[in-house]
Amino acid sequence: MHTGQAWVALVFCILYLISILGNLSILALVIREPALHQPMYYFLSMLSLNDLGVSFSTLPTVLATFCFNDRHVGFDACLVQMFFIHTFSFMESGILLAMSFDRFVAICDPLHYATVLTHSRILTIGLGILTKSFTTLFPFPFLVKRLPFCKGNVLHHSYCLHPDLMKVACGDIHVNNIYGLFVIVFTYGVDSVFILLSYALILRAVLAIASQEQRLKALNTCMSHICAVLAFYVPIIAVSMIHRFWKSAPPVVHVMMSNVYLFVPPMLNPIIYSVKTREIRRAFKVRAQAEDNRWELRPAFSRGWRKQASAVGGMGDEGNESLDFLSVFLTGIQGLEAQHNWLSVPFFIMYVVAIMGNSLIMAAVWGDSALHEPMYLLLSMLAVSEVGVSVSTLPTVMGILWFDARRVDFDGCLAQMFFIHTFSGMESGVLLAMSYDRFVAIYNPLCYTAVLTLPRIISMGLGITLKSVALMAPLPVLLRQLPYCHINILSHSYCLHSDLIQLPCADTKLNSILGLAIVLATFGLDSLLIVVSYVLILYTVLGIASGEGRRKALNTCVSHICAVLVYYVPMIGVSVMHRAAKRASPLVHTIMSSIYLFVPPVLNPIIYSVKTRPVRQGIVTLFCCKKELI
Repeated sequence: MHTGQAWVALVFCILYLISILGNLSILALVIREPALHQPMYYFLSMLSLNDLGVSFSTLPTVLATFCFNDRHVGFDACLVQMFFIHTFSFMESGILLAMSFDRFVAICDPLHYATVLTHSRILTIGLGILTKSFTTLFPFPFLVKRLPFCKGNVLHHSYCLHPDLMKVACGDIHVNNIYGLFVIVFTYGVDSVFILLSYALILRAVLAIASQEQRLKALNTCMSHICAVLAFYVPIIAVSMIHRFWKSAPPVVHVMMSNVYLFVPPMLNPIIYSVKTREIRRAFKVRAQAEDNRWELRPAFSRGWRKQASAVGGMGDEGNESLDFLSVFLTGIQGLEAQHNWLSVPFFIMYVVAIMGNSLIMAAVWGDSALHEPMYLLLSMLAVSEVGVSVSTLPTVMGILWFDARRVDFDGCLAQMFFIHTFSGMESGVLLAMSYDRFVAIYNPLCYTAVLTLPRIISMGLGITLKSVALMAPLPVLLRQLPYCHINILSHSYCLHSDLIQLPCADTKLNSILGLAIVLATFGLDSLLIVVSYVLILYTVLGIASGEGRRKALNTCVSHICAVLVYYVPMIGVSVMHRAAKRASPLVHTIMSSIYLFVPPVLNPIIYSVKTRPVRQGIVTLFCCKKELI
């Protein structure tokens, strides 16, 4: 393999995220929105559930192969994966057939649509598709397991398929071939014929409609399903044609086509139905607007507001101080709300780069024994904290940009606030530990390994984590005790302590004092000790006689200095803007806070990959080692 696999891994991760998030969104919308409790959308939810099954069936080996270069998989595990991949693929074909029947009934016999496709009948169809696929594929693992294997046990894909496993067997595979052909004809063949028949009948019924506008309207209800059928069957036909008539094609062509066959339908189906189905789009908007109307101006329930809340049905028990009904309303990018869909693209790319980049750093450090040194172990801790910051903000930021979902439960907001501040505090502590590492390495290199032993590094990591958790734990507890009566709108697309303490209608001095104490005990103290460390480092370096030695010593600190600047400069910029430029445009404050949260996780993996040769080598090794799949 070559280093290009790192980019392939990034593409695959993006495809998996789109597939999983898209299909989960469709499922959640159909379940929660009463307007979508119709046969067409029940079948769509079955399709989304099935696409999730396809994605999760291939995900373990694909990510292990491309992200961690781990190509070994147990034979039994390979058989299990093969079974699930083929089962979900054949189920998708059956669901598409059921959806074509749904369109046939809706267009050819609309008056009896509700009586033909009842809830019980839809459930029966779904169970029938599942039973058919399961029973048809059940013999596959046993037919493969009975074969003797004596050839090279290297498969052609990053997942296990029946045709691949048959090729590495050295016994008689006629039974497997015959049964495999029977299964394909019995599933894809029969299903595709009936889908074509359904559309022939649909077309005949549509052409019999007198009004051209009605004909177009009837056909338009089928467009999403037609696109889904094409997205499923075109890659299957293309793979079969290449496999039979272009065997001399480069292996990369076969690999890419097989990946298109398994990746394209789960990724495209939610996009197709979101773009082409007006009811889905409307449901997303209605859901978001309903949540906004419900929570945007709703007050929290303090003692003074309890009677008013009870009068509107908010609270039934006068002695119960409950916050169960309290939610807060997040703010997107103010002034650019109409461009949220476009802005979601760079934000999503930054999240992918931050999470994948730091994950690669962690995988390289833990996978390469040459990087099992204090400096790189601390770097992996930094990567963990940055992944934590990114994952903490991702749900609400992308929820606002994609779905305008700005409402978040108060307890959920407190939890997000706790994790954002905890991981930020951990990052500051890890940067301090890394400055101590550089100080010891330069000031007393002979005792470096004796001072920074593995148990001591683990203790430092646990200490940083416990310190951050202990300092941040009181924040949500104290906030939850306060009465709220202001408009509960926050100024960011995520929950921060500085935002939340502006909402209560009681004295927040204790919260403000605690917040200031935490800032001083973490960022203030850590930054001061980092400066002291570099003063001592500079003093030591200036004492080195050789100019080359001085440059070499300072060069080992460049990556860490860049990481410190990338972390503290945006933080200082946000603080200065918050205090000295309160009248600045809300967009300016939003951009600055986004820089503070996005820049360090995105840039640090790039900094350490570019400036630190052992890390570069570790990442290259991660993608260049050759191992066998089975």
